[in-house]
Amino acid sequence: MTVTTQMAIDDTRVWLERAVIGLNLCPFAKSVHVKGQIHYVVSRAQTAQALLQDLVVELKALLATAPAARDTTLLIAPDCLADFLDFNDFLAKADQALLDLELEGVLQIANLHPDYQFAGTRADDITNYTNRSPYPTLHLLREDSIDRAVDAFPEAETIFEKNMETMERLGADGWAALGVGRSQGCPHQSPLDETRSADAPDRKEQ
Repeated sequence: MTVTTQMAIDDTRVWLERAVIGLNLCPFAKSVHVKGQIHYVVSRAQTAQALLQDLVVELKALLATAPAARDTTLLIAPDCLADFLDFNDFLAKADQALLDLELEGVLQIANLHPDYQFAGTRADDITNYTNRSPYPTLHLLREDSIDRAVDAFPEAETIFEKNMETMERLGADGWAALGVGRSQGCPHQSPLDETRSADAPDRKEQ
């Protein structure tokens, strides 16, 4: 079934509330969520090039909007880059867009995907789920906001390790119990049901 714009936003919001905030995977997320400063936008792009155009629009829009009204943007892409390797390749173009717009050091692009896989892990490794969103998603952040959040959070450098520990304790059954994902069924086969092992491509951990 076709994923509607509202469905993509609702699924993403539920994932944010139950997984990202509920498991405290990102200690900075709750504040902007409660204040209504997260902008959810769904790209109907069906190609990487079309998504890149939408990304440029949203980068400019975030920069032009006061942080109090829009501190961060989640650009959700339900219609393209379903394959994680293709999505990973696209990230180089996303980073180049930042450079072309002279926004490096001003904005940052984090990445989330239903089949996200950290380098050196198995596809079914539960720790990959810290970055697994219902749909391919680009998270646009302000560098100033990141700096303030890090300054306010003691031992921010330990977040990644704590997240790995949280996921190990949660396990596959615990994640499934959260009830996050695509409300109409995800075309991505869950790596938790697979026995295959695969090496993920190198990429930045954000």
